[in-house]
Amino acid sequence: NELSYIILEIQEELHELQPGLSIHIAENTPDDFLLEGIKVIRRGHGYPSIFNPDTYVKEMVRAGKSLEDAREGGCSGCIEVGAFGKEAYLLTGYLNTPKILEITLHNGIDPETGKKLGLETGDPRSFKTYEELYDAWHRQMVYFVNLKLSVNNYIERMFSLYAPATFLSLYIDDCIEKGKDYYSGGARYNTTYIQCTGLGTITDSLAALKKHVFEEHRYTMEEMLEACDTNWGSTTAGREADQTTPNPSYSGGEKMRQYIRNHTPFFGNDDEYADSIAVRVYDDLVKAIEGRPNTRGGKTQLNMLSTTCHNYFGQVCGATPNGRFAHFAISDGTSPAHGSDTHGPTAVIKSLGKLDQTKSGGTLLNVRFVPNLLKREEDQKKLASLIRSYFKMGGHHIQFNIIDTATLHDAQVHPEEYRDLLVRVAGYSDYFNDMTEQLQNEIIARTENSEY
Repeated sequence: NELSYIILEIQEELHELQPGLSIHIAENTPDDFLLEGIKVIRRGHGYPSIFNPDTYVKEMVRAGKSLEDAREGGCSGCIEVGAFGKEAYLLTGYLNTPKILEITLHNGIDPETGKKLGLETGDPRSFKTYEELYDAWHRQMVYFVNLKLSVNNYIERMFSLYAPATFLSLYIDDCIEKGKDYYSGGARYNTTYIQCTGLGTITDSLAALKKHVFEEHRYTMEEMLEACDTNWGSTTAGREADQTTPNPSYSGGEKMRQYIRNHTPFFGNDDEYADSIAVRVYDDLVKAIEGRPNTRGGKTQLNMLSTTCHNYFGQVCGATPNGRFAHFAISDGTSPAHGSDTHGPTAVIKSLGKLDQTKSGGTLLNVRFVPNLLKREEDQKKLASLIRSYFKMGGHHIQFNIIDTATLHDAQVHPEEYRDLLVRVAGYSDYFNDMTEQLQNEIIARTENSEY
């Protein structure tokens, strides 16, 4: 309605950090409204993010909500869905899927700490087939999901006993009728979300191992493990800040890394080799998590949200077989890994469109364009078509950073000249100057698209 357009106009003029803004584009939403949203997006402040009601209503109905309650719900927080005013949907932690692979490749040991954290799934050097490797990762993943669920249950019981939400419970349907608190199962629907992170990184790592170790036999598992354990032979401080520049200090490891980076099918390029791995990982995560009971009489669901945890999780994860350096961020949400999507944004959305996103409680996709790409009206219409196409494929969410790499580098050197520079991080925007250097580097490392 008219107020929707007024809100967009005000946001374009003020570009305030808060409140955050999103637009929801169903199949029958007028194109004029989407184009008005894109006019704000092109300003480069990271908002509005864009959601697809045609998908997220299906997500909620699949999870057991009535159609009426689902239609009155939507997305809040970053990208998670819920039946507004009727549901307690709690996020009690994240799952680091590439770290689980790292532990699998070391037979249950965390090489960063030397501690045994997982199952003994076998020495990967003894694996004869890719299926043996995948089965080992799958068993390890199920183990950690079960561990995570036990922690979730503890946290939920703690809140129920020691941190009741009495005031909030007055405004959530069925709490009064049941005589139960928001944290004790009083809401009509009670969902627990586990946010799985690093889909792009785990997919690309498995693709590299499958292709180069088990199929083409270019490298042995021993060589891959040694390369990861030595961070591709890197001896230069701060190497985790750069995922693309060759390291001349170690020609052997760097040569191997460059070959993997340039000769592996990666997720986000509409390549069935990699995309089929992503779909399998995603579906297996859903099977391990979906429907598991929580302490509030509800169920656990999968959510593909990373917030900033992809940075923290990267800090505790060594180098990965896809050529990622140790301690650099893993991929965010369902976005491709940094620099892995080389065939443009249309290939990215086609890869993500192969995931059945109705099985989730939310997926997140970050895309970055250079500003010149959205100056003309016809270019803005192209972006609208890109968004419409992704949503027809079942996409849940998409958001954009409209800024070039040179500007971000200059903002690091001359922060006083960029005090109002806003960028999209995850389900929120933030001032670039307020970020840690590592988080800034992660934003810079995201693929810069200069054409559709």
